[in-house]
Amino acid sequence: MDPVLVLLLLGLTIPFLLIIGLPSSPIKFAGQAVTKLIVAVILLFFVNLFGAQFGLHVPINVFTAAVATILGFPGVVSLAAIHIWVL
Repeated sequence: MDPVLVLLLLGLTIPFLLIIGLPSSPIKFAGQAVTKLIVAVILLFFVNLFGAQFGLHVPINVFTAAVATILGFPGVVSLAAIHIWVL
């Protein structure tokens, strides 16, 4: 896509949304979901960082990130327990 067209669309969209208003609930939900996803990936990273001493490695992929996002800290602990139990 042409950069001029992208800048033109942004230049028209931003004032339009400022005038009309943006529905806040979908934006709020998406922001909370992204925040939880980032925290989950950071938790998985630290599990891998500190678990490397004990031979624990939980891969960071879409499935593990989704489980950790939905379940939070207990999800990260359960992924580590599943990894220890299966392998």
